[in-house]
Amino acid sequence: MTKDELYTKVTDILVQEFEVPSDKISPQTLLVDELDLDSIDFVDMVSKARDFIPGKINPESFKTVRTVQDVVDALFPYTQAQ
Repeated sequence: MTKDELYTKVTDILVQEFEVPSDKISPQTLLVDELDLDSIDFVDMVSKARDFIPGKINPESFKTVRTVQDVVDALFPYTQAQ
């Protein structure tokens, strides 16, 4: 999976699960300040990502996540695991 494909999947989660309008989402969009997501929402997002990420996702990977691109960057290594 490429980062572009992963970005599309993360965007889909935000739109479908959190009802974020797609026009409010860009790689630089701040999850907390602009989208009003909280720690529970982060857990839900990781849970939904398990649908397309093989293996276990380490929650520590998300401690520094602030933007949509940060989510993509945090999840990307897990898409490369075999």
